[in-house]
Amino acid sequence: MSSREVYRNPWIRVREDAVVREDGSTGIYGVVERPDFALVIAAERDGFWLVEQFRHPLGRRAWEFPQGTWSAGEDGTPEELARAELAEETGLRAAELRRLGHLDLAPGLSTQEFDVWLATGLTRGPTAREATEADMRHAFVPGSRLQAMIRDGRFTDGPSLAAYSLLLLDR
Repeated sequence: MSSREVYRNPWIRVREDAVVREDGSTGIYGVVERPDFALVIAAERDGFWLVEQFRHPLGRRAWEFPQGTWSAGEDGTPEELARAELAEETGLRAAELRRLGHLDLAPGLSTQEFDVWLATGLTRGPTAREATEADMRHAFVPGSRLQAMIRDGRFTDGPSLAAYSLLLLDR
């Protein structure tokens, strides 16, 4: 019926939508708007490159596949975003980048979606992390170790786990 912005900062917008449900009752639905992002599975030698950083909402450090969105004022294709995030966070450049799929992040809460990319033919270079990523580190993890991290709860990032599922289906 109507929509109003209730909060905005450079990374996020929150709106309240007045809605009419199937049964005719009315209500308010909160929606988080964020730009779409790219997630990159950088694979080589039977393993993967991961990043770890402090995640403020969780109050702890978390391991993930490299991922992110354009900074304000930047733009490009989904593939360019994937290449930029991989280089920025790990310093890696991919000779080959293949899209594995497109997923919704949290459709009951957010408009944000993401593409999952498989990066291979990797070469090293410098990172170009943003100030908010100053504490980030990256590491190569053999596939068997990643599976152990998933099993024992050390690798819990939802988008990364969904991306890994796409990779397993692809293989």
